[in-house]
Amino acid sequence: MDDVKPSSPGVSARMSRQASKDTNAELAVRRLLHAAGLRYRVEYPVPGMARRRIDVAFTRAKVAVLIDGCFWHGCPQHATQPRANAEWWRTKLDRNMARDRETTEHLTAAGWTVLRFWEHEDPHVVVAQVAAAVGRRPAERTGRLEAWGG
Repeated sequence: MDDVKPSSPGVSARMSRQASKDTNAELAVRRLLHAAGLRYRVEYPVPGMARRRIDVAFTRAKVAVLIDGCFWHGCPQHATQPRANAEWWRTKLDRNMARDRETTEHLTAAGWTVLRFWEHEDPHVVVAQVAAAVGRRPAERTGRLEAWGG
């Protein structure tokens, strides 16, 4: 799989610029969590798994929040299938989804509660579910929570 060349220099450049952390969806959720008075760790290493990270981790409560991009993680609602290098992409995206399952299973076996969300989900809904899992009711500190775009 690694010997396949990009379909064009433009595609290669575009894909290399894709954010792997601090995406708009992650930032929106983190802003709302913080505004709700919840404190967390960002890009927390998955215990016992090299090179894997938890987007938002509540270490005392052992709650892992992962916000998955629709394209990269195979959202059933929004995922697309590239036509150029289709076989290479299918293999790549299937490996991403298998890695997601493996990470979830590993964390669950270690006693963590794993919450996975898609990037298109309403961050207010995400925060409500996270707060419930952490065992805290979010306190609205500013009188109004920030909108999705910040």
